[in-house]
Amino acid sequence: MTTPKITAAITAVGGFVPEDKLTNADLEKMVDTNDEWIRTRTGISERRILKGDGLGTSDMVAPAVLQLCEKRGIHPDEIDCLIVATVTPDMVFPATANLVCDKIGAKNAWSYDVSAACSGFLYALTQGTALIESGRYKKVVVCGADKMSAIIDYEDRATCIIFGDGAGAVLLEPNEEGYGVLDSILRSDGSGSQYLHMKAGGSKKPATIETIKAKEHFVFQEGKAVFKFAVKGMADVSAELLERNNLTGDDIDWLVPHQANLRIIDATAERIGLPKEKVMVNIHKYGNTTAGTIPLCLWEWKNKLNKGDHLVLAAFGGGFTWGATLVKWQY
Repeated sequence: MTTPKITAAITAVGGFVPEDKLTNADLEKMVDTNDEWIRTRTGISERRILKGDGLGTSDMVAPAVLQLCEKRGIHPDEIDCLIVATVTPDMVFPATANLVCDKIGAKNAWSYDVSAACSGFLYALTQGTALIESGRYKKVVVCGADKMSAIIDYEDRATCIIFGDGAGAVLLEPNEEGYGVLDSILRSDGSGSQYLHMKAGGSKKPATIETIKAKEHFVFQEGKAVFKFAVKGMADVSAELLERNNLTGDDIDWLVPHQANLRIIDATAERIGLPKEKVMVNIHKYGNTTAGTIPLCLWEWKNKLNKGDHLVLAAFGGGFTWGATLVKWQY
């Protein structure tokens, strides 16, 4: 008798977005831009901003995870491991994941952060999946969250229109019926760092008065180059994932794309042959929350998902990092 294969099924989803909105009309008063220009190029109408002294990424992740625990009917001390994908940690160390565990009372979990920019959630989901598949862990929480407002120059019209703040989380548990994360293809190319990065704040260029005056602690993005790479990267890897699993667009119920730009989302859907009504899009409300976009989509669409639905999760991020993940929905 063969032992059933253990897969990592998503059994609960949580999400959190701050109350404060930054609309295109607000940005018109801050930089030389306008609502029509932003919407036609990005698809964004507003984004959420985490305001308040001393609030960091962990303050968005904690309520998302507590919500997830409540839905599943578990206590945070039942969590075995908690992973937070973020490029805006509360501090360089300790890990934001450690701070989240303390805030929610996850006293039995080990925890760590993953840094892979906009692909961070997919990277962390693949790691969490491996922990469940190993048989050693029963409840792994994977979070994607960023407080992008902390590293955006609101005088730079090229970047300030794009990003927002938010957090999402999923619970992974063992499954023996074939539901859950079925496959992932992940890629990275460090030569792309020249097009999307933060110049200072790391060990190569620590913070000084000069780096602060030169605004080198904000996101730098060469938009055209990133757009070109992102369209190809997200579309190609999604098509490769389907081909590897002998699937076509007809077999996929939902595309869950990273919310970077509406045109990139459309190009990815077109490449794998999915109509717009099968594509999750909330970029108009939240902008690009970096590692938060994919779990926030799952959070918003969870009531429309049916058991057995096939989902393709796809992302592209600074670094460059990119990837696609195939999921069979469990509930």
